Amino acid sequence: MIDQKFIRNFSIIAHIDHGKSTLADRMLEVTHVLDGRVRVEQVLDSMELEKERGITIKSQTVCMEYKAKDGNIYHLNLIDTPGHVDFSYEVSRSLSSCEGAVLLIDASQGVEAQTLANMYQAVEHNLTIIPAINKIDLPNLDMKMIVDQIEHDLGFFDEETLRISAKAGTGIEDLLEEIVKIVPSPSGNPAGKLSALIFDSKFDPYRGVIITTRIIDGILRKGDNILLMHAQQKHKVDDLGLLKLDYISQDSLTAGEVGYIVAGIKNVSDIKVGDTITLASNPVEKTLKGYKEVKPMVFASIYPLMSDDYAGLKGGIEKLKLNDASLLYEPDSSLALGFGFRCGFLGLLHLEIVQERLEREFNLNLLVTSPTVKYEVYLTDGTMELVDNPVKFPDPQSVQKCMEPFVHATILVPKEYMGNIINLCLEKRGTQKNTSYLDEKRIQMEYDLPLSEIVYDFYDRLKSVSRGYASFDYEISDYRETKLEKLDILVNAKQVDALSQLVNSDLAYFRGRHIVSRLRELIPRHQFKVPLQATIGGRIIARETISALRKNVTAKCYGGDISRKRKLLEKQREGKKRMKTFGNVQIPQSAFTDILKTGD
Repeated sequence: MIDQKFIRNFSIIAHIDHGKSTLADRMLEVTHVLDGRVRVEQVLDSMELEKERGITIKSQTVCMEYKAKDGNIYHLNLIDTPGHVDFSYEVSRSLSSCEGAVLLIDASQGVEAQTLANMYQAVEHNLTIIPAINKIDLPNLDMKMIVDQIEHDLGFFDEETLRISAKAGTGIEDLLEEIVKIVPSPSGNPAGKLSALIFDSKFDPYRGVIITTRIIDGILRKGDNILLMHAQQKHKVDDLGLLKLDYISQDSLTAGEVGYIVAGIKNVSDIKVGDTITLASNPVEKTLKGYKEVKPMVFASIYPLMSDDYAGLKGGIEKLKLNDASLLYEPDSSLALGFGFRCGFLGLLHLEIVQERLEREFNLNLLVTSPTVKYEVYLTDGTMELVDNPVKFPDPQSVQKCMEPFVHATILVPKEYMGNIINLCLEKRGTQKNTSYLDEKRIQMEYDLPLSEIVYDFYDRLKSVSRGYASFDYEISDYRETKLEKLDILVNAKQVDALSQLVNSDLAYFRGRHIVSRLRELIPRHQFKVPLQATIGGRIIARETISALRKNVTAKCYGGDISRKRKLLEKQREGKKRMKTFGNVQIPQSAFTDILKTGD
C-alpha cells in the first residue's frame, strides 16, 4: 500500500494544440514508463484519429513513479483531459480527481480563450496551478510579451512560471520537481467508508466495462461488492489496480489512489461519469458532489449512401456506443434517404469524430443531415415538447411559444479585427455582454449567442474574418424565447423531409432562398421542368425552376407540310406533361451533402 504523502494527482490543461499530449510523452520518458530510445509520439492519444487531428478526444490516465531530488519515490497520477470545448464535462470530472494542474501556454500563441476557461475551471476545483510556457525552442519568440500576458490575464508572476519545451525535453524534470514540491498529497481517510469518483470508462470485449476511478475515502479490495449510487446497481469487483499504459493488477486501492476497476459490467451506458462508488454492505450517506447527466446538444441523422449498408451502420453505431456513453441514437427513416439513425452529440466536433470513425472503422459511406439543436416547444394545451428533428415539429396553430438554447461565448482577438467580430455576432443574432482590453493589442469579447447559429458555420466564419487569430470558447447558459419556423423544401411539388430545417423567422427567407438556388445548380436537368420551392406552413417563400432538356424531334423531318412538325412537337409536349405527372426527380447524394452542410 502506497503512503498517501508520496501520491500526487495532477492534470495538464491547455488550449488546443498547445502541446499537452507531447508534454505527457516526455513525462512518461523521464519517469521510464516509456523507453526514451524508441520515441512514439502522442502515446496517450491512442486513436489514429487523435494522432491525425492532433487533439485529445478520449481522456487517458497513467501512473508514473518518479525519484525526486529529495530521494523519495513519488507516485504521480497524470489524469489526461480532452482539450476541446465539446468535452468540457469530461474535463471537469477529471479535474475533480486531482489536487493540481499544469497550465500550459504556447510561447508562439500566448493566452487564448480556452486557456482562461481551463484556468477558471481549475480554480473552481481549488487546484494548485503550475503555469508553464511551452515551445520555448521556437525561433523569434517575444517572451516578454507572453510573460506580460500571463501576469496580466492569469495573475501569475514571472518567477513562478516555468519554461519548457515538450518536444525537445527541456525543463521536464524541473516541472516534475515543481509538481512534487507544491501539489498537495491527497487528503482522504483510508479508515473511512468507501467513496470513489468515476471519471472515465471504456469497454473491453473480454472483460466488460473497465472503470477509471479516484478513491476519495476508504479502501477497495478485490472481491468487494460495490454499489453505484446514482445507477443503484450492485456489482462484485473481479479485478482492480493501477494504470501504467497497461493494467497493473493489485489487491486493493486506497484513499488518494487513481486506478481501474473490473466488475463484470456488460454495458458502458450503465456507468455514468461523476457517479459515486461505495460498498454495498456499508454505503456512505451521500454522493460526491458535482454529478450530472451528460446531455447531447447537437442532433443529426446519419444514413448509409447504399441501403445495403444499413445493417453495417447499425452494428457500427452499437459498437461505438460501447466506448462512448455520451452518444445517443434511435432509428430514423426518410422518404428520400431510406432508413438511418437520429443521433445526439455533445457538439460539432463530437459529430465529426463519430462520422469519421464509422466511415473508417466500419468501411461505410455515410450521409449526415444538417445539425440541429433541441428546442423547447410549448403548446396551447399547456404541454411542452422537446423537438430536435424538424419532421417532429408540431402544427404551428398549436404552438404557443418556442425556446432555444443560448451559449455564453468568450472570444479573444487582436483589436484590429474587433469590427469584423461584432458584425459576425450581430449577423448570428448575438447580444454583446462585455468587452475588455487585455493589453494594447488584444480584446476579450463576451457574447450571448444562439447555439443553433454556432453549430452551422460560426467557427469557420470566425477564423475567416479574423485571419485565424481569434480563439473561441463557450458554455451553455439558458433557454430563451425565439420565433421558430419549419422550413420545408419541395422538389417537383413533393416534400423532401431530409431537407427540412427549423429556422428563426427572421432568417427563414434567406435560408430558403439559398437552398433552392443551390439545388438548382446541383440537381441535373430532366426531360421536364422541375420546380423547386421553399415553403413555411404551405406558404411559398422562394422558388427556382430547373429548365427541361429538349430533344429536337423535328431533326429528321425534311420537307413536307408544316403540320408534320407541329404534330411531332404536340406529341412531345403531351409526353412531357405525362412524364411530369408520373416521373420522379433523381436528387444526387452530393446535393444532400452540399446543402445540408451549409449553414449560410
